[in-house]
Amino acid sequence: MRRILSQAGMMGLLALTACTDPAVEQRIADLEKKVEELEKRPAGPAAAGPAASEADEKAAGELLQAAQAAVDAGKADEAKAKLGEMEAKFGNTKTFKRAGRLKAELEVFGVDAGAPEVDKWFQGNGNFTDGKITLLVFWETWCPHCQREVPKLEETYTKFKSKGLNVVAFTKVNKSSTDEKVTEFIKEHKLTFPVGKEKDASMSNRFGVQGIPAAAVVKNGKVIWRGHPARLDDAKLESLLAG
Repeated sequence: MRRILSQAGMMGLLALTACTDPAVEQRIADLEKKVEELEKRPAGPAAAGPAASEADEKAAGELLQAAQAAVDAGKADEAKAKLGEMEAKFGNTKTFKRAGRLKAELEVFGVDAGAPEVDKWFQGNGNFTDGKITLLVFWETWCPHCQREVPKLEETYTKFKSKGLNVVAFTKVNKSSTDEKVTEFIKEHKLTFPVGKEKDASMSNRFGVQGIPAAAVVKNGKVIWRGHPARLDDAKLESLLAG
């Protein structure tokens, strides 16, 4: 059982680097507790099916790569089809389990973006209607990956705002973060786009955020892209702005 838990941890590390939400961390803690309880029980007949072969893992990996490529190309339906094929053929693989986050992100494609729900704006007054597209980013001051990715967005915003890019950032101000730390971060990195404190995790829930940093792109009131901000390179943004 300890080996199974270790494999599950490794699968999380193979995903794009992200800090987990506290609610997700609690679910992980609950799972670990259940594992400990199972380890104390007498051994019984094995219930799990046979382990997937290397060939199956490889084939599943190819489908996962194809699904991610489809997402990057803005072809959500094709990506969903690839994940469906993976589940049907290779649902017992570790690779399929790694696809959970991508599957959750795809569920957000095409939904109504609605309007921002915030307790306060640290700066600006964000909306999803300015420009041709709106890039949303979800982050926290305590997240080291956010500390790396969010400042990069200022350069991106400066480069593309004249072409129609609107950027809005959301933070819950949870764990070790405070309003003061958010304000300091904004000043330190000279962020100029709107930054808001979301109301009761409403924005994270609406956009299916399970780990941070996370990003979404809205156009004409609909979500047209969802994923890790590091996947939004200049070429991808040019394509989304032109589409």
